[in-house]
Amino acid sequence: MTGLAGLRAWIVTDGKAGDENQCLGIADTLGLDVSVRRVPASGPFGWFAPWGPIDPRQGPRRKGGALYGPLPALAIASGRRAVPYLRACRRLGVSFTAFLKDPRTGPGTADFIWVPEHDALRGPNVFATVTSPHRISPSRLAAARTVSDPRLAPLRGRRVAVLLGGDSRHLTFSEAEISRLADGLRDLAASGCALMVTASRRTPELLRSAAYSLATRTGGFFWDGTGENPYLGLLALAEAIVVTSDSVNMVSEAVATGAPVLLAEITGTPPRHRAMYEALAQAGAVAPFEGRLIDLRYQPIDATPVIAQALADAYIERHRSRD
Repeated sequence: MTGLAGLRAWIVTDGKAGDENQCLGIADTLGLDVSVRRVPASGPFGWFAPWGPIDPRQGPRRKGGALYGPLPALAIASGRRAVPYLRACRRLGVSFTAFLKDPRTGPGTADFIWVPEHDALRGPNVFATVTSPHRISPSRLAAARTVSDPRLAPLRGRRVAVLLGGDSRHLTFSEAEISRLADGLRDLAASGCALMVTASRRTPELLRSAAYSLATRTGGFFWDGTGENPYLGLLALAEAIVVTSDSVNMVSEAVATGAPVLLAEITGTPPRHRAMYEALAQAGAVAPFEGRLIDLRYQPIDATPVIAQALADAYIERHRSRD
């Protein structure tokens, strides 16, 4: 993508993987020269975010602080704890700032804001898409298919990626839902599918244990956190993807592959998430997971390059008006 390639950029988050990967997905697409700046995820300054000040120990005069060093051409941030630091970037003189997701402090928080369509925030500088940005690009998927991961290559049968989320402030996986999901995965394995399972740090131990036992017992694969993360390979090789409904990021990444996406519904999934899933279902990309494969045919859905282009256009327009 032309226009911004090579520009220096700060990525500002509290280190949460979902937030950081969204920012990196945009930066990768634009070809930016990135410096990742992680702000504290705990402590009193985090408690008062997004409205409070930054931690002074992370300021521009503290060597090793999040805002230390030569200023970039632009800063891209995500997560409520990053909001005070993005405001500080503007005060310090960073000429263009972008925020991914609703900052909760209004559209004036940054020069460019991306939100999912199911969020309410709107404004002249707010750009909305159905799915969220990520790092699962066609080129990376193609590269992953050509490199044989010795952990995945021996799998026999139809390979199905299983992306397990976990408890959040919105929802808790009940024992009944864990049992129902495990039963559905067991039915898939019994039909000859090879399960390729990855769990998050939020995945309940009961679900993690059930998935590990099933995958290892039926000739599948379960990533236990050791060795290189096979996530990209799982998506690249999957003939279908089962994903839990707690994570819009995982669903966004899944539909970028073009493989059928089977959604394991968890009680308490926020209505705004459901609005996204309904839109994807109407596009033919997503169906409920009921313990069997469903043949869904659709073109891969990837908002990342669209969001990146909108950000680039906003950056160029802002600097053109200044000139």
